[in-house]
Amino acid sequence: MKATVAIVGRPNVGKSTFFNRVAGGRISIVDDTPGVTRDRIYAETEWNGIPFVLTDTGGLEPKADTEMLRHMRAQAELAIAAADVIIFMTDVHAGVTADDRDIAALLLKSRKPLVLAVNKIDRVGALPAEYYEFYELGIGEPVALSSVHGSGTGDVLDRVAELLPKDAEAPEEDDAIRVAVIGKPNAGKSSLVNRIAGEDRVIVSDIPGTTRDATDTRIENKYGKYVFIDTAGIRRNAKIEDNIEKYSVLRARAAVERADVCLIMCDAAEGVTAQDERIAGISHNAGKASIIVMNKWDSLDKDNSTVNSFKKDIYDALSYMTYAPTAFISAKTGQRVDKLYEMINGVNENASRRISTGMLNDVLNDAMNRVQPPTDKGRRLKIYYMTQTGIKPPTFVIFCNSAELFHFSYQRYIENCLRDVFGFEGTPIKLIIRQKDDGKE
Repeated sequence: MKATVAIVGRPNVGKSTFFNRVAGGRISIVDDTPGVTRDRIYAETEWNGIPFVLTDTGGLEPKADTEMLRHMRAQAELAIAAADVIIFMTDVHAGVTADDRDIAALLLKSRKPLVLAVNKIDRVGALPAEYYEFYELGIGEPVALSSVHGSGTGDVLDRVAELLPKDAEAPEEDDAIRVAVIGKPNAGKSSLVNRIAGEDRVIVSDIPGTTRDATDTRIENKYGKYVFIDTAGIRRNAKIEDNIEKYSVLRARAAVERADVCLIMCDAAEGVTAQDERIAGISHNAGKASIIVMNKWDSLDKDNSTVNSFKKDIYDALSYMTYAPTAFISAKTGQRVDKLYEMINGVNENASRRISTGMLNDVLNDAMNRVQPPTDKGRRLKIYYMTQTGIKPPTFVIFCNSAELFHFSYQRYIENCLRDVFGFEGTPIKLIIRQKDDGKE
């Protein structure tokens, strides 16, 4: 296992800016609004050849008295408990505050190796007098840092590398399936991730929009290895009222891009809404294997026809995703959650499947014998051959005499023939039409 390094401190001291600089990209949302980062955010990185997992946390306020602040404090405390080394981030402009003293006492009590970083020292030259106040926290020599400009970053990481356990092993090549959990706010995404993880891994609240970043949870069980990516709920554009919300939508889209499989979470009590259709379209257009998950199934009155009725409504609304299987679960009670693993494995395997050119052309020839290619003004479409060029999604190139004659309806017919023979449940199929005349492409 890689060692873990957690960044903790009061809200708005620059933790996420430092995290993003070390991680090499804008993984955490950075904004001047205090409390922007709420959950634990992870990134795998290294320093001087030493690999470790860096964890960003929501601002720690020991005397928090609102529900959200209490959630954020609990998340930070979990990060502290799991960390091998802790970076305590402070703000030189604010000086040593009462909250800083309380956090220092909490960290010293944990007996974890600590690095004290005094951030926002943005001017070169002599250190400001306020820097020396931080010695009183009793954590040792502070490291002067500017997260914005990058100065002092190497000094912080050098100190971290000295404190990391020497026996931490780099993991083998990652073969985990990456699963993005997407859906509109309050559909139960975080509840599902917490149920799977067996701990309160991400904040769960009735307040819509609680999760703002995309957070990763690594799971290994009898079914395999997985990384579940919990994403911010995707709202309709008219509802995106501030920059933080816009960043969250971008993070959710980015989470879909780096996923192998998408779980499209819908609220069973509401059915598939227009917003669910748009969210499912993000996964479909990205070519991702998908499972439609109807959550809160335990809250409905059901009879023998309920499931079939729901499936009909689902595929009526998501007519472009009839390839995606459905799951009816309750993240709250755990009902049928375990069945998701086998479904994830299945659709991921289908999205990764390769078919030999010989087998493909046998299916193609049989399809053309049963339904002749279309004609237009006496000219008939001639299909020469088909070959697979990619996976995730399975991608096929078909060579013909006229791309214009290859109507969408006949492309859909060829796709259905491929699905009838090879399955491909859960994954979109991409067909690329190439025109060849007299042996020239």
